[in-house]
Amino acid sequence: MAVVDIIRKLTPNFLLEWNRGRKKQLVNNNLEEARKNGDIIDCNDIYNSLLKMGIKEGDSVLVHSSLSKIGYLKEGPKTFVDALKKAVGENGNILMPTSPNAVYQLNYIRETPFFDVVNSPSKTGAITEYFRKLPEAKRSLHPTEPVSAIGPLATYFTEDHLNQLTPYNQNSPFYKLGLKKGKILYVGVTLDNAGTSLHTLEDAVDFKFQVYYNEIFEIDVIDYSGNKIRVKTKVHDPEQSKKRKCDGLIPLFEKHGVLTKQTLGKADVLLVEAEGFFNTMIQEYETNGVTMYTPQGSSVD
Repeated sequence: MAVVDIIRKLTPNFLLEWNRGRKKQLVNNNLEEARKNGDIIDCNDIYNSLLKMGIKEGDSVLVHSSLSKIGYLKEGPKTFVDALKKAVGENGNILMPTSPNAVYQLNYIRETPFFDVVNSPSKTGAITEYFRKLPEAKRSLHPTEPVSAIGPLATYFTEDHLNQLTPYNQNSPFYKLGLKKGKILYVGVTLDNAGTSLHTLEDAVDFKFQVYYNEIFEIDVIDYSGNKIRVKTKVHDPEQSKKRKCDGLIPLFEKHGVLTKQTLGKADVLLVEAEGFFNTMIQEYETNGVTMYTPQGSSVD
Protein backbone atom coordinates (compact mmCIF):
# COMPACT_ATOMS: atom_id res chain seq x y z
CA MET A 1 0.00 0.00 0.00
CA ALA A 2 1.35 3.42 -0.98
CA VAL A 3 2.17 5.93 1.76
CA VAL A 4 -0.61 8.27 0.57
CA ASP A 5 -3.14 5.42 0.88
CA ILE A 6 -1.98 4.64 4.43
CA ILE A 7 -2.30 8.30 5.41
CA ARG A 8 -5.78 8.50 3.86
CA LYS A 9 -6.90 5.37 5.70
CA LEU A 10 -5.68 6.69 9.07
CA THR A 11 -7.05 10.22 8.66
CA PRO A 12 -10.48 10.93 10.25
CA ASN A 13 -13.31 11.51 7.77
CA PHE A 14 -13.94 15.08 8.94
CA LEU A 15 -10.34 16.00 8.09
CA LEU A 16 -10.60 14.34 4.68
CA GLU A 17 -13.78 16.33 4.00
CA TRP A 18 -12.12 19.56 5.13
CA ASN A 19 -9.18 18.91 2.83
CA ARG A 20 -11.47 18.17 -0.13
CA GLY A 21 -13.31 21.43 0.52
CA ARG A 22 -10.03 23.33 0.75
CA LYS A 23 -8.84 21.90 -2.56
CA LYS A 24 -12.17 22.67 -4.23
CA GLN A 25 -12.00 26.27 -3.04
CA LEU A 26 -8.48 26.63 -4.42
CA VAL A 27 -9.65 25.29 -7.77
CA ASN A 28 -12.60 27.69 -7.82
CA ASN A 29 -10.29 30.60 -6.99
CA ASN A 30 -8.03 29.64 -9.90
CA LEU A 31 -11.01 29.41 -12.26
CA GLU A 32 -12.23 32.83 -11.19
CA GLU A 33 -8.75 34.24 -11.81
CA ALA A 34 -8.79 32.69 -15.29
CA ARG A 35 -12.14 34.30 -16.02
CA LYS A 36 -10.88 37.70 -14.93
CA ASN A 37 -7.79 37.31 -17.13
CA GLY A 38 -9.84 36.36 -20.18
CA ASP A 39 -8.37 32.83 -20.25
CA ILE A 40 -11.66 31.37 -21.46
CA ILE A 41 -12.12 28.05 -23.27
CA ASP A 42 -14.93 27.91 -25.81
CA CYS A 43 -16.68 25.14 -27.75
CA ASN A 44 -14.30 25.29 -30.71
CA ASP A 45 -11.27 24.95 -28.41
CA ILE A 46 -12.70 21.73 -26.96
CA TYR A 47 -13.89 20.49 -30.36
CA ASN A 48 -10.47 20.96 -31.96
CA SER A 49 -8.79 19.18 -29.06
CA LEU A 50 -11.17 16.23 -29.40
CA LEU A 51 -10.46 15.94 -33.13
CA LYS A 52 -6.73 16.17 -32.52
CA MET A 53 -6.78 13.28 -30.05
CA GLY A 54 -8.75 11.07 -32.47
CA ILE A 55 -12.44 11.49 -31.61
CA LYS A 56 -14.29 11.39 -34.92
CA GLU A 57 -17.73 11.46 -36.49
CA GLY A 58 -19.73 8.33 -35.67
CA ASP A 59 -17.77 7.42 -32.53
CA SER A 60 -19.43 6.11 -29.38
CA VAL A 61 -17.70 7.72 -26.40
CA LEU A 62 -18.12 7.12 -22.67
CA VAL A 63 -16.93 10.22 -20.81
CA HIS A 64 -15.73 10.58 -17.22
CA SER A 65 -14.94 14.19 -16.39
CA SER A 66 -13.98 16.84 -13.87
CA LEU A 67 -15.26 20.23 -14.98
CA SER A 68 -12.90 22.21 -12.74
CA LYS A 69 -9.80 20.52 -14.16
CA ILE A 70 -10.54 21.64 -17.73
CA GLY A 71 -10.32 25.35 -17.03
CA TYR A 72 -12.82 28.18 -17.32
CA LEU A 73 -15.38 27.09 -19.94
CA LYS A 74 -17.34 29.85 -21.62
CA GLU A 75 -20.74 28.29 -20.86
CA GLY A 76 -19.74 25.73 -18.28
CA PRO A 77 -20.85 22.12 -18.92
CA LYS A 78 -22.78 23.19 -22.04
CA THR A 79 -19.53 24.16 -23.75
CA PHE A 80 -18.07 20.72 -23.13
CA VAL A 81 -21.16 18.75 -24.16
CA ASP A 82 -21.75 20.85 -27.30
CA ALA A 83 -18.16 20.19 -28.39
CA LEU A 84 -18.60 16.45 -27.85
CA LYS A 85 -21.81 16.44 -29.88
CA LYS A 86 -20.11 18.31 -32.68
CA ALA A 87 -17.15 15.91 -32.67
CA VAL A 88 -19.15 12.65 -32.86
CA GLY A 89 -21.84 14.11 -35.11
CA GLU A 90 -25.41 12.95 -35.62
CA ASN A 91 -24.32 9.32 -36.09
CA GLY A 92 -22.25 9.22 -32.93
CA ASN A 93 -23.17 8.44 -29.35
CA ILE A 94 -22.15 10.04 -26.06
CA LEU A 95 -22.45 8.16 -22.78
CA MET A 96 -21.82 9.42 -19.26
CA PRO A 97 -22.00 7.65 -15.89
CA THR A 98 -24.75 9.32 -13.86
CA SER A 99 -24.57 7.42 -10.58
CA PRO A 100 -26.62 8.96 -7.75
CA ASN A 101 -24.02 7.62 -5.35
CA ALA A 102 -21.04 9.59 -4.02
CA VAL A 103 -20.09 7.14 -1.27
CA TYR A 104 -19.39 3.43 -1.03
CA GLN A 105 -22.18 1.44 -2.71
CA LEU A 106 -22.91 -0.38 0.55
CA ASN A 107 -23.50 2.90 2.42
CA TYR A 108 -25.63 4.22 -0.42
CA ILE A 109 -27.89 1.17 -0.72
CA ARG A 110 -28.49 1.08 3.02
CA GLU A 111 -29.52 4.73 3.15
CA THR A 112 -31.48 5.08 -0.11
CA PRO A 113 -35.11 3.88 -0.36
CA PHE A 114 -35.40 4.28 -4.15
CA PHE A 115 -33.72 5.39 -7.38
CA ASP A 116 -35.76 7.77 -9.55
CA VAL A 117 -34.46 7.79 -13.12
CA VAL A 118 -35.84 11.31 -13.71
CA ASN A 119 -35.16 13.03 -10.40
CA SER A 120 -32.22 11.30 -8.70
CA PRO A 121 -29.27 13.62 -9.44
CA SER A 122 -25.96 12.43 -10.78
CA LYS A 123 -23.16 12.60 -8.24
CA THR A 124 -20.39 12.05 -10.80
CA GLY A 125 -19.72 15.70 -11.62
CA ALA A 126 -21.39 18.84 -12.93
CA ILE A 127 -21.02 17.84 -16.58
CA THR A 128 -22.88 14.56 -16.04
CA GLU A 129 -25.71 16.26 -14.16
CA TYR A 130 -26.15 18.75 -17.02
CA PHE A 131 -25.96 15.93 -19.57
CA ARG A 132 -28.58 13.66 -17.95
CA LYS A 133 -31.11 16.52 -17.88
CA LEU A 134 -30.95 17.12 -21.65
CA PRO A 135 -34.31 16.30 -23.29
CA GLU A 136 -32.77 13.77 -25.68
CA ALA A 137 -30.77 11.90 -23.00
CA LYS A 138 -31.83 8.38 -22.02
CA ARG A 139 -30.78 7.09 -18.61
CA SER A 140 -30.44 3.42 -17.76
CA LEU A 141 -32.44 1.99 -14.88
CA HIS A 142 -29.76 0.44 -12.70
CA PRO A 143 -30.01 1.89 -9.17
CA THR A 144 -26.28 2.10 -8.37
CA GLU A 145 -24.52 2.68 -11.72
CA PRO A 146 -26.95 4.24 -14.23
CA VAL A 147 -25.57 5.62 -17.48
CA SER A 148 -27.10 8.38 -19.60
CA ALA A 149 -26.71 8.34 -23.36
CA ILE A 150 -27.44 10.51 -26.37
CA GLY A 151 -27.34 9.35 -29.97
CA PRO A 152 -28.94 6.83 -32.35
CA LEU A 153 -27.80 3.92 -30.12
CA ALA A 154 -28.87 5.50 -26.82
CA THR A 155 -31.66 2.96 -26.35
CA TYR A 156 -29.37 0.06 -27.21
CA PHE A 157 -26.82 1.12 -24.62
CA THR A 158 -29.30 1.74 -21.79
CA GLU A 159 -32.36 -0.51 -22.25
CA ASP A 160 -31.07 -3.76 -20.69
CA HIS A 161 -29.60 -2.32 -17.49
CA LEU A 162 -32.79 -2.81 -15.48
CA ASN A 163 -32.99 -5.87 -13.19
CA GLN A 164 -29.31 -6.73 -13.56
CA LEU A 165 -27.91 -8.19 -10.35
CA THR A 166 -24.56 -6.55 -11.10
CA PRO A 167 -24.20 -3.30 -13.07
CA TYR A 168 -21.16 -4.23 -15.20
CA ASN A 169 -22.22 -7.47 -16.92
CA GLN A 170 -22.87 -8.22 -20.60
CA ASN A 171 -26.14 -6.25 -20.52
CA SER A 172 -24.54 -3.08 -19.20
CA PRO A 173 -23.63 0.04 -21.17
CA PHE A 174 -20.01 -0.43 -20.02
CA TYR A 175 -19.78 -3.84 -21.68
CA LYS A 176 -21.79 -2.90 -24.77
CA LEU A 177 -19.44 0.00 -25.47
CA GLY A 178 -16.69 -2.51 -26.27
CA LEU A 179 -18.98 -4.45 -28.59
CA LYS A 180 -19.51 -1.25 -30.57
CA LYS A 181 -15.76 -0.52 -30.58
CA GLY A 182 -16.31 2.65 -28.61
CA LYS A 183 -13.91 4.84 -26.70
CA ILE A 184 -13.58 5.98 -23.10
CA LEU A 185 -12.44 9.49 -22.22
CA TYR A 186 -11.10 10.30 -18.76
CA VAL A 187 -10.98 14.11 -18.67
CA GLY A 188 -9.20 15.44 -15.58
CA VAL A 189 -9.74 12.11 -13.82
CA THR A 190 -7.91 8.78 -13.87
CA LEU A 191 -8.69 5.11 -13.36
CA ASP A 192 -8.28 5.59 -9.61
CA ASN A 193 -11.34 7.81 -9.32
CA ALA A 194 -13.28 6.81 -12.45
CA GLY A 195 -12.36 3.20 -13.17
CA THR A 196 -15.92 1.93 -13.60
CA SER A 197 -15.20 0.02 -16.80
CA LEU A 198 -12.53 -2.00 -15.01
CA HIS A 199 -15.34 -3.84 -13.23
CA THR A 200 -16.46 -5.49 -16.49
CA LEU A 201 -13.62 -7.99 -15.94
CA GLU A 202 -15.04 -9.02 -12.56
CA ASP A 203 -18.42 -9.87 -14.08
CA ALA A 204 -16.96 -11.66 -17.12
CA VAL A 205 -14.77 -14.29 -15.42
CA ASP A 206 -14.71 -16.49 -12.33
CA PHE A 207 -13.02 -13.68 -10.44
CA LYS A 208 -10.58 -14.72 -7.73
CA PHE A 209 -11.44 -11.93 -5.28
CA GLN A 210 -14.79 -11.55 -3.54
CA VAL A 211 -15.52 -8.00 -4.66
CA TYR A 212 -19.24 -8.02 -3.88
CA TYR A 213 -20.70 -7.77 -0.39
CA ASN A 214 -22.24 -11.02 0.85
CA GLU A 215 -25.80 -9.67 0.91
CA ILE A 216 -28.15 -9.02 -2.00
CA PHE A 217 -30.19 -5.84 -1.58
CA GLU A 218 -33.61 -4.82 -2.82
CA ILE A 219 -34.44 -1.28 -3.86
CA ASP A 220 -37.26 0.45 -5.74
CA VAL A 221 -36.57 1.90 -9.18
CA ILE A 222 -38.97 4.55 -10.49
CA ASP A 223 -39.02 4.55 -14.28
CA TYR A 224 -39.82 7.31 -16.78
CA SER A 225 -43.56 6.62 -16.48
CA GLY A 226 -43.51 6.85 -12.70
CA ASN A 227 -43.87 3.09 -12.24
CA LYS A 228 -42.16 1.62 -9.19
CA ILE A 229 -40.15 -1.55 -9.87
CA ARG A 230 -38.61 -3.61 -7.09
CA VAL A 231 -35.16 -4.86 -8.13
CA LYS A 232 -32.31 -6.80 -6.57
CA THR A 233 -28.67 -5.74 -6.78
CA LYS A 234 -25.27 -6.61 -5.44
CA VAL A 235 -22.92 -3.89 -4.21
CA HIS A 236 -19.17 -3.75 -3.78
CA ASP A 237 -17.62 -4.75 -0.48
CA PRO A 238 -15.95 -1.54 0.78
CA GLU A 239 -13.14 -3.51 2.46
CA GLN A 240 -12.14 -4.99 -0.89
CA SER A 241 -12.68 -1.64 -2.64
CA LYS A 242 -10.06 -0.03 -0.39
CA LYS A 243 -7.45 -2.37 -1.92
CA ARG A 244 -7.81 -1.03 -5.46
CA LYS A 245 -4.70 0.24 -7.28
CA CYS A 246 -6.35 1.16 -10.56
CA ASP A 247 -3.75 3.63 -11.86
CA GLY A 248 -1.17 0.87 -11.53
CA LEU A 249 -2.74 -0.60 -14.68
CA ILE A 250 -2.11 2.46 -16.86
CA PRO A 251 1.40 1.41 -18.03
CA LEU A 252 0.03 -2.01 -19.00
CA PHE A 253 -2.76 -0.52 -21.10
CA GLU A 254 -0.23 1.82 -22.73
CA LYS A 255 2.02 -1.14 -23.53
CA HIS A 256 -0.88 -2.92 -25.24
CA GLY A 257 -1.64 0.21 -27.26
CA VAL A 258 -5.19 0.66 -25.95
CA LEU A 259 -4.58 3.80 -23.84
CA THR A 260 -2.94 7.08 -24.74
CA LYS A 261 -2.35 10.25 -22.74
CA GLN A 262 -3.78 13.49 -24.13
CA THR A 263 -4.71 16.99 -22.98
CA LEU A 264 -7.93 18.96 -23.25
CA GLY A 265 -7.98 22.55 -22.05
CA LYS A 266 -5.91 22.44 -18.90
CA ALA A 267 -6.87 18.85 -18.09
CA ASP A 268 -4.82 15.70 -18.48
CA VAL A 269 -6.80 13.11 -20.44
CA LEU A 270 -6.68 9.35 -20.86
CA LEU A 271 -8.16 8.06 -24.13
CA VAL A 272 -9.01 4.35 -24.14
CA GLU A 273 -10.15 1.93 -26.84
CA ALA A 274 -12.97 0.09 -25.03
CA GLU A 275 -12.73 -3.25 -26.86
CA GLY A 276 -8.97 -3.49 -26.50
CA PHE A 277 -9.24 -2.36 -22.88
CA PHE A 278 -11.57 -5.26 -22.05
CA ASN A 279 -9.62 -7.83 -24.07
CA THR A 280 -6.39 -6.76 -22.40
CA MET A 281 -7.94 -7.22 -18.97
CA ILE A 282 -9.16 -10.73 -19.87
CA GLN A 283 -5.83 -11.75 -21.37
CA GLU A 284 -3.70 -10.38 -18.55
CA TYR A 285 -5.98 -11.85 -15.89
CA GLU A 286 -5.94 -15.32 -17.41
CA THR A 287 -2.20 -15.38 -18.07
CA ASN A 288 -0.71 -13.25 -15.28
CA GLY A 289 -3.44 -12.70 -12.68
CA VAL A 290 -3.51 -8.96 -13.33
CA THR A 291 -6.39 -7.05 -11.69
CA MET A 292 -6.97 -3.60 -10.23
CA TYR A 293 -6.01 -5.17 -6.89
CA THR A 294 -2.90 -6.87 -8.29
CA PRO A 295 -1.68 -4.64 -11.13
CA GLN A 296 1.72 -6.36 -11.13
CA GLY A 297 0.05 -9.76 -11.49
CA SER A 298 -0.29 -12.85 -9.33
CA SER A 299 -1.42 -16.45 -9.54
CA VAL A 300 -5.03 -16.87 -10.67
CA ASP A 301 -5.35 -20.26 -8.91
